[in-house]
Amino acid sequence: MRSPYTWTWAVGLWMVLASLGLIGAETAEPDAAAGTDRTETLTHDGQERTYHLHLPPGFDKTKPMPLVLALHGGGGQGKLFDRHTGSTFSSAADKHGFVVVYPEGIQKQWNDGREVHLQDQADGKRVQDDLGFLSKLIDTIHAEFGTDPRRVYATGISNGGFMSVRLALDLSEKIAAAAPVTAQLADAVKDHTPKQPVSMLFICGTEDPLVPYDGGDVRLFKFGRSRGKILSVNDSVERFAKYNGCAEEGKWQELPDADPSDETRVKVKKYAQGKSGAEVVHVKVEGGGHTWPGGVQYLPEKIIGRVSKDFSATEMIVDFFLKHAKAAEAP
Repeated sequence: MRSPYTWTWAVGLWMVLASLGLIGAETAEPDAAAGTDRTETLTHDGQERTYHLHLPPGFDKTKPMPLVLALHGGGGQGKLFDRHTGSTFSSAADKHGFVVVYPEGIQKQWNDGREVHLQDQADGKRVQDDLGFLSKLIDTIHAEFGTDPRRVYATGISNGGFMSVRLALDLSEKIAAAAPVTAQLADAVKDHTPKQPVSMLFICGTEDPLVPYDGGDVRLFKFGRSRGKILSVNDSVERFAKYNGCAEEGKWQELPDADPSDETRVKVKKYAQGKSGAEVVHVKVEGGGHTWPGGVQYLPEKIIGRVSKDFSATEMIVDFFLKHAKAAEAP
């Protein structure tokens, strides 16, 4: 007979994986006008790493397209990223004409620089060089598919969102813009300074039960062990505004309440006029949880919080990305 403790553990594990983006709705039927999907590998640090690439219709290597890195949450998978954000990113690539890559983390995790990874290193455990892997991945895709080095972007949810912030900090020479969802600046990397300006779009829910909007400890459960300390969203936004030399802080603007039944409201504040046209945008999802706005409610609200239906995070992120490019190199 199965022990009740085993059952409780199994349910708890399922909840954790789901809350981080592993469990979601079924994928929509493929569009006849959709692009091409392919799975590739590369070797980095002695390990074979896997990534999934989506090429939009009409892809032409001789006409450089933007490249978007979409990073899964902890416990999630790159190949399921689109499913858990509402089956929208690849279709957005088809609509707007960019290449999107869904890399796979080792053991479904990213080394985003939080204290938990530093402690693992101190304990003699192998810590994955995900920064090096993603840098090599960008170079590989440029070489093989002719993507535009001036238009490389990173987004992700939860652990993937934290990893996108780390890319903005430590790989700023390659990243034009980043858009973390349900993630902000980790305390362990708060003093890292980008070498170049990177435009940032933060989308965070004020009632996220896992990643506290006001900063503190990331916890999978209320009384679980800390998964690392983080700054508040406000502090994260202001630090990047300072990094980017943004001279203008806008006022809060409220988006239309497109779906009153979701019990969320969305406010947006922009910091503009930064170096090389960089800007920082703070999207506050009042009442929102550990979720992707416009995506799926993959677990009950009491576990992961609400999904805002007032806007599509994917469309907002894509629109933001396509406005920004790295400054052209001097001839």
